[in-house]
Amino acid sequence: MDRSSDLNANEPHVARMYDYYLGGKDHYQVDADAAEMVMEKLPDVRVAAQANRAFIHRATRYLAGEAGVRQFLDIGTGIPTEPNLHQVAQELAPDARVVYVDNDPIVLAHARALMVGTPEGRTEYIQADATRPQEILESARNFLDFSEPIGLSLIALLNFVPGAYEVTATLVDALASGSYLVMTHLTGDFDPVGVAATVEVYRGRGLYCHPRAKSEITQFFDGLELLEPGVVPIHRWRNTVEPGVVPIHPWQDPDEVAKSMDAKIPGYAAVARKP
Repeated sequence: MDRSSDLNANEPHVARMYDYYLGGKDHYQVDADAAEMVMEKLPDVRVAAQANRAFIHRATRYLAGEAGVRQFLDIGTGIPTEPNLHQVAQELAPDARVVYVDNDPIVLAHARALMVGTPEGRTEYIQADATRPQEILESARNFLDFSEPIGLSLIALLNFVPGAYEVTATLVDALASGSYLVMTHLTGDFDPVGVAATVEVYRGRGLYCHPRAKSEITQFFDGLELLEPGVVPIHRWRNTVEPGVVPIHPWQDPDEVAKSMDAKIPGYAAVARKP
C-alpha cells in the first residue's frame, strides 16, 4: 500500500525525532518539540543516537566481512544518514543485498532518492509496520533468499514496538541457520530517572515506549549464540573507545572513559548467531 500521502505532520514520529537527535533536517516542528523535551530529560540523547549509528557500522562490518553474510534486513531503518547500512556492507561485499523497512512515508521518500547500492548487489525499501512481521517477511522474500543467512538488524526499535518478543521470534524463526540478530534496546539500568521521564514524553504524545533491563533484553536472544562480549552497553560492543563519541586525552584510561559513558548512552547492544 502506498502511504506516501499520509505524512502525519501533526503528530511526532520516532524516526523523525531520531533524525533530530542526529542533527538532521528531515522532521517537522512537532518532532523537534517532542525531541527537545526528551533532551531535557536525557541531555546526552544525541550522543546515544551517534553511538547507535556507530554500533550498526561495526556490526555490519563484522557480518559482511568475517561472518561472510551477503543479505541484510534492516527493520526500523529511519531517515537515511550516511554511511547507510548498505554502503557499509557493499563496501566490503559489493554483491550484498540489503532490504530496509520502515513505516514513515518520509523515510520512503528519502529511500527512493538516497538508498542506491552497487550494481553487483541490490538495495530495496519496504514500507511496512514492525508490528506486522509476517507482512514484512512476505515482502522481503521478493528480494532475499531465506534459505541463506541473513543479518537482521533491529536498531533502537523494539522499545517502540508492542509485542516485541513475539515480533522478534517471528522474524528470527523465518531465518536460516547461520543468520544473525543485531540489536540495540533502550534501558533504564544506568539512568532510571531520566529514562522514566523520557518514556513519559513519548507516551504523552501517543508513542509506545518500553525500556527493558539487561535480563529482559537478553531474553530476545534465547536459542541464539551470543557473540562476545554478549549484551553490553552500546558503545562497548567490540570497541574500547568510540571515535567521535568518547573524548580521550593522554591522562585518561580508555576503559574508565567507556564506563563514564554508560549513563549517557542508556541502551544495550548485542549480536547473536542462529545455530
